[in-house]
Amino acid sequence: MDKLEVLKRSDVFHYLEDDELQEVEKMCTPEVFEAGTTICKQDREEEKIYVIEEGLVSVLLELGPTDKRQIQAASNFECFGWSASIPPYRCTCTVKALEKTKVLAFNGKELRNLVYTNPKLCAEIAGGVAYVISQRLRAAFTQLMGVTYQD
Repeated sequence: MDKLEVLKRSDVFHYLEDDELQEVEKMCTPEVFEAGTTICKQDREEEKIYVIEEGLVSVLLELGPTDKRQIQAASNFECFGWSASIPPYRCTCTVKALEKTKVLAFNGKELRNLVYTNPKLCAEIAGGVAYVISQRLRAAFTQLMGVTYQD
């Protein structure tokens, strides 16, 4: 699948106009992660935002040195690494490839710097990141309620 199609179907860029998608397409590079690869590490600086073209990753919350809990997963057309676009640019979770995963990677700083050259596009991307965060928070809340709710 070509980059433009992946971006059109992604949770973070899906609402952009075609000319905006073409501009964003120029900013990404394809990367591949083998199963078992840690892509993002909780509490470390995050430099890239990723959109999954094909594959599956686990989103893990590290509660201690040996205690990790999978809180979510992300697959085709979903975004992770959004922390690269929001201060203090620290990963909120660890992300690990569960299978061979092809992504489109964006330099977070380059996306943030669009505020100087294309503020409208920068604002629209920030809105897409906010959408992703809201969906993940809702899923986490629903998951928590399912775990803690008792009749």
